[in-house]
Amino acid sequence: MAARLKRVGIYVEQMKRALDFYRALGLTIPDDADEAHHVDVEQDGIVFAFDLVESVKRIIEGWNTPIGNRTELAFQLSSREALDDVYLQLTALGHEGCLEPRDTPWGERYAIVKDPDDNLISLVA
Repeated sequence: MAARLKRVGIYVEQMKRALDFYRALGLTIPDDADEAHHVDVEQDGIVFAFDLVESVKRIIEGWNTPIGNRTELAFQLSSREALDDVYLQLTALGHEGCLEPRDTPWGERYAIVKDPDDNLISLVA
């Protein structure tokens, strides 16, 4: 039997700050989730689970804060122009741009920003 991906878990320091970033990416997240310790958000068949680091530390004994970029989440945009607009919007909100929008040799428009918890978020069109 093969394992099936159930959800993508994202550990966050501040729930509202993180959820605002993902709202700017287009995820539909209710405002009352901002004060929660755990939030599940389903989009296009993928469940994103946001958990406060303080809660995770109570469950995972010996928690060590990760160092470095270990995972990248990629979000598909509807067009090259939409990608450029989202990148500009996120960086204008103060999120770090790691790779400005560019056309790649493999035919995609591609950019990378960091979410508030330093996760790499790719934008692809």
